[in-house]
Amino acid sequence: MATSRRRRITIAAAAIAAVGLTAGLTTGCDAVNKALDCVSTADAIADSVTELQQAVESAANDPTQLEESLTSIDKNLDKIGDKTDNADVNKAVDDLQQAVTNVRDSVRNGDETPDITPVTDAAGELTKVCTP
Repeated sequence: MATSRRRRITIAAAAIAAVGLTAGLTTGCDAVNKALDCVSTADAIADSVTELQQAVESAANDPTQLEESLTSIDKNLDKIGDKTDNADVNKAVDDLQQAVTNVRDSVRNGDETPDITPVTDAAGELTKVCTP
């Protein structure tokens, strides 16, 4: 009878351990997937920032490119914001959003060659915090 009871306890302990391990692996995979999504979107933002730099350089030829680049960054920021609950990532997203807003305001106020250094700096920080 004691052997039977030990066996049931052992089986129960093994089942609990299996459930815990499965939950841990699932959570770990979810975290990895979120990190990969973050990296992927941060990469897209980096491309948009490059386009923004080029748009600023050629603003006299095509001023609509500035707005298109800023809109592209905004869309990608929304993607990251929706997929993460990481405080560092959220802060980097907020900082980049503010930098984009400042550039957009400068353009609306007539600045044809706005300073985009804060945008590039914030995008660099986002890339840094998204790196797994």
